[in-house]
Amino acid sequence: MPGRPLTPWADASLLDSNGGTLGSPSPNAKKPSHKEAGTLKKSDRELGMGSDISRRDFIHDAGLTALGLSLPISGVAAAGSGTSDADYPPTRTGLRGSHPGAFEVAHTLRDGGAFPAGRKLNEDYDLVVVGAGISGLAAAHYYRKRFGKDARILLLENHDDFGGHAKRNEFHQSGQMRLSMGGTHNLEHWLFSDTVKSLMAELGVDVNELQRKREFAYGRNGEKGPALWFDEQTYGENKLITNCSLGDGANQDMDALIDEFPLGEVARSQLKHFYAMRTNVLKGKSDEQAQAYLKSISYPDFLRQHAGLGEEALQLFDSMELGGWGVDARALSASEGLSAGMPGLHLLGNDSPGKESDYPVAMFPDGNASLARLQVHSLIPNVAPGTNAGNVALAKFDYSALDRPDAAVRLRLNSTVINASNTGSGVTVSYINQGQSYQITSRHCVMACYHVVIPHLCPDLPKEQKTALKYQVKRPLLLTSVLVKSSKAMDKLGITGARCPGRMHDDVYLFKGINTAGYRHDFADDGPVPLVFWGAISPPKDVVHVKDQYRASRTKMLALRFEDYEREVRTVLDGMLGPAGFDVKRDVLAITVNRWPHGYSHDYLDLWNPHWPEGEAPHQIASRPYANITMANSDAGANAYTHVAIDEAFRAVNELP
Repeated sequence: MPGRPLTPWADASLLDSNGGTLGSPSPNAKKPSHKEAGTLKKSDRELGMGSDISRRDFIHDAGLTALGLSLPISGVAAAGSGTSDADYPPTRTGLRGSHPGAFEVAHTLRDGGAFPAGRKLNEDYDLVVVGAGISGLAAAHYYRKRFGKDARILLLENHDDFGGHAKRNEFHQSGQMRLSMGGTHNLEHWLFSDTVKSLMAELGVDVNELQRKREFAYGRNGEKGPALWFDEQTYGENKLITNCSLGDGANQDMDALIDEFPLGEVARSQLKHFYAMRTNVLKGKSDEQAQAYLKSISYPDFLRQHAGLGEEALQLFDSMELGGWGVDARALSASEGLSAGMPGLHLLGNDSPGKESDYPVAMFPDGNASLARLQVHSLIPNVAPGTNAGNVALAKFDYSALDRPDAAVRLRLNSTVINASNTGSGVTVSYINQGQSYQITSRHCVMACYHVVIPHLCPDLPKEQKTALKYQVKRPLLLTSVLVKSSKAMDKLGITGARCPGRMHDDVYLFKGINTAGYRHDFADDGPVPLVFWGAISPPKDVVHVKDQYRASRTKMLALRFEDYEREVRTVLDGMLGPAGFDVKRDVLAITVNRWPHGYSHDYLDLWNPHWPEGEAPHQIASRPYANITMANSDAGANAYTHVAIDEAFRAVNELP
């Protein structure tokens, strides 16, 4: 994900009377007439909601298990099983990410529920890894390097696919494979430690090649540049404004662009004044004083106090970093907002308001899912013989090979750990699969899962450590991949994406032009293409503390059905691309909603977290080893980067006795 994988809805209600999402109307925007108001919302039929697209929510029969939970029917209990093409996890559509069946057991533990100890399997391992995301897979890799390739390892994963947030979205509805990303976007290679560089080399990953073969630029490289789309529901009219970037006013005629914004006259006047300002509002302060001040004031308050922006003007910036940071602008300090590319640097003596520069990342065509696939192949070669970094994006994985009894490394999907306890000789681990409890033993255990769940899995941990683990409330994240018949409508408009203030997802962009890992989808190809809708769900405005904001956003996300997400993306596509010939009833081929209620790791924000002495920050206390159990995951580094997840796995393995 750039930086670390939205936009505000009305706070009064989660859904409108038809079950659709509500916008947050601009108070002084042009109001539709009574006649116009009747046309603001199209019916489900007009939006193509009844179309025969591929969507499978995988909501399973609650009566399947004696535990009374809705649990997945696929997967294995103690041995592998075949996977049909229809059940191939990367091609599943509907509600994905934290899909139905992946979190119910953990929520039962959270709510004080208990499970039977389970049947003891005749399985003893050197290492059990809880979580088969990139950190868990890296832990298995480093364990083999430290303890030998003959070490017996079991990875337990609660989802129906490996990779954690590095989720692969694979589409075949058009007759050709089209890839998209469902979570972790990319590699911030300039931040790699020597440890991470070494792992990349072992996996054959050439970050320079991944950079060279990337034309994709997050919707900023269309003929008419970046774009801003105002929607009818929120602003009174559907309006696309091209060659418009809110974050960079240096090379744009901002007055002319702002005149096109469907906002009230006062808000437009304020925005013009703001973008025209060239001053240093902190003149007289030392660099240290200026930085301290910028870290102490919220980004919106900074613009209120020093640029005179009112609420209607400010709401344009509310959701700019919901995808990158996972929070509204009000949760960011001025320092954080400006560092992220939000406008305002010209108030500090700079010549330009800001710069939404191209993020110089290395990317696979399915996000970092290809990295997870390379890790799995390294551990379990029979899953895809002949696979390497040059062809991994094309490889068809044999999921029945993940959990074979004769393999040194096994990966068991649909398996939620419910307990991990130290014993005199190692660790006993209990988990749920297909509604049944099982128990296994191991010499060591690495917890590579969300830290907030670990106190429920390891109740004997020291109180201080459990408190620190619970401190790390993760930020929700949402990526919705939509396969459409062609890019011709966007091509006609001269855009490759747009920001959408007022909608559920703040960004939408064409996902092509990443010709790496054996995959090819040229940017000039105007055929079937995934569109990625990216962001998060804004919390209600009356929720103050940032952790409560995360929780409120998570609650809203989990309350939505697939149909609610589908209605949202169809509404946006119809309003934005309909005038250019896009037929929302005909041209949508598939929709995959990658919802991550527990998304970005809880990194520390200027306005919400104190400065702790070295070694005493919550993530540092949380990641302390506990006998034969150690902690990995990006949560242990309090930073939602892939390289952090890998570094924490390396540390966790080397802390094992």
